[in-house]
Amino acid sequence: MPHHASSSSTTQAPARVPAPAYSYIELACEQQGGAAALAEEVALAISYNGLSHSVMMVSPSDLEDFIYGFSLSAGLIDSLDDIYDISLQPHDNAISAEVQVSNRAFWALKQQRRTLAGTSGCGLCGVEALEQALPQLCSLPPSTLPAAAHLQGLRQRIQSVQTLARHSGAVHAALFVDSQGEIRLCREDIGRHNALDKLLGALHREGRERRQGFAVVTSRCSLELIHKALRAGIGTLVSLSAPTSLSVQWARRHNLNLIHIPQQSAPRVYSPAAPGAK
Repeated sequence: MPHHASSSSTTQAPARVPAPAYSYIELACEQQGGAAALAEEVALAISYNGLSHSVMMVSPSDLEDFIYGFSLSAGLIDSLDDIYDISLQPHDNAISAEVQVSNRAFWALKQQRRTLAGTSGCGLCGVEALEQALPQLCSLPPSTLPAAAHLQGLRQRIQSVQTLARHSGAVHAALFVDSQGEIRLCREDIGRHNALDKLLGALHREGRERRQGFAVVTSRCSLELIHKALRAGIGTLVSLSAPTSLSVQWARRHNLNLIHIPQQSAPRVYSPAAPGAK
C-alpha cells in the first residue's frame, strides 16, 4: 500500500535560521560599513528512483514540502501517495534529494522527461548535474567601483526608461550604465534571466566595452545571474534587490563587483569585501 514519506524515514536538511550576515561598505561621500542578513540559496538536485531529473536553486528550508509540491505541480505524480520516501543529503552549497515513487509515477516521469524544457521561474530547471549548477568559472580581473554619483537616483532613472513596465508592469529589466553614468541600454522581460540575457546579447552585438560601466538588474540577485555576468565579462553588477549569501560568496571569489541599492539608504558594496570582513 503506498504511503507518504514520514519524518522518521527521511533526512531533512536543517533550515539555517537566522540568515547569515554579510558585511558591506556604503558607496557614498562618507563611506560607512555595516552588515545585513542575506537569504540563503543552495542547488537542489532531485532524482526519482535513481534517475536524475533536475537541479534548481532553492532556499534550504521546508525542502520536503517543496519536493511534494514540485512533483505535483509539474505533473510528475498524481497524488502524494505516489511518493514513498524522500532522502535528503547535504553537500557543499548543495543538497541531493532521492525520491522513491510508485512504478506508475516513474513510468509517467520518464515519458515527460522527453519533452522537459524547464520553466522560467528558477533558471536552472532541467539541469541534471550539480556540476552544471555550481560550475567552475574563471575569475575576472579586478574592476574599479563605479562613482557614487552614478548610482544616485538610479531607481528613478530606471523607471523612466522601462517602457514595458510603464504600460503593463509584471516585467523585469536589465540595463547597462556607461562609464559616464548614463543609461545606454535597457532590456525587459517577464523573466529576470531573460532580461539579463537580452542585455548581454545587445552589449555583444553593439560591441560595447562591458568593463567600462556596469550592469543593473531590477530583480533579486541570485546565483544564476552571477554566473551570467561572469561568463559575459561584466565587471560590476548592481541589483535593486538584495543578493543572496551564495551570490556574495561567488562574486567575491571571482572578482565581480556586487552592489545593492536599497530603497532608502546608500548603495551597499558586498564585493569586493571589506578587509577582514565576512
